[in-house]
Amino acid sequence: MKKSLFLTLSLAFALLSGAALNAADRVDQLRAKLFSRDIPDVLVVAHRGDWRYQPENSIPALEYSVKIGVDVVEVDLQRTKDGVLILMHDATLDRTTSGKGKVAEKTIDEIKKLTLKNGCGIRTPHKVPTLEETLVALKGRVLINLDKADRYFDEVYALLKKTGTARQIIMKGGKPNDEVLSLYGKYLEDVIYMPVVNLDKDNAREIMDGFMTGLNPVAYELLYKYDTNPMPKQLKKELKGKALIWYNTLWENMAGGHEDECAVEKGPDAAYGYLIDTLGARIIQTDRAALVLDYLKKRGLHD
Repeated sequence: MKKSLFLTLSLAFALLSGAALNAADRVDQLRAKLFSRDIPDVLVVAHRGDWRYQPENSIPALEYSVKIGVDVVEVDLQRTKDGVLILMHDATLDRTTSGKGKVAEKTIDEIKKLTLKNGCGIRTPHKVPTLEETLVALKGRVLINLDKADRYFDEVYALLKKTGTARQIIMKGGKPNDEVLSLYGKYLEDVIYMPVVNLDKDNAREIMDGFMTGLNPVAYELLYKYDTNPMPKQLKKELKGKALIWYNTLWENMAGGHEDECAVEKGPDAAYGYLIDTLGARIIQTDRAALVLDYLKKRGLHD
């Protein structure tokens, strides 16, 4: 009996240890892809988790995104009256929860009494998660893009160190190279920083040159409204082997009209295919993660 129990416990420990190693391996593998700066496949980012399946910025939405195989989940941060960082896109509670008012005017205890609404505005039983709860739930399983985090990154970083998740974090922003290094340089040994560059702006070339000769990031998020802009095609050539290109397919004015709804109406080739083949995209952030993953797998561009 004792021998049988010992073998059972040993097997359970081995399985748990293997799962932990596999989780750690996945984060390392994803980081390695980013730092290689030149990959044959395409990484998928779930915008606010899969909010068509569960409420945006909720643990269930993030869990589902991980389950279907995304590489990165994007979440948004706000801070409560008593200084707790939570997952919430809006500065107010009205759209996504059963409550009303500004997040900054409510305590975490007040917010925890609320329930989240789904994408149709219908209440669900799910609660607003804190950033710490989210980091614990996703530890070792996926990369995490923290949006709106730059406003209180000292506090964010303290939680990353506490939970051992700093190497999973991607931070993005529109600040120029020198300002990024001044504000966040001490965090960039672990945290990955990706510049967001609007290619329609007059200073886009100057911003790109500043990062190319300065921070030398592993990837850039590029934005543009119309295909008449020559910079997206130019940057495909310039960044080849030097940095990965990230496009958001959430709205048409972010990716030249090659967005998620274009993929639904005209087919994935017209949206994701164009960004990948013509503009060199190797990271796609989407509101339709399952559709993107299915398309990429059929093309041999994702596991």
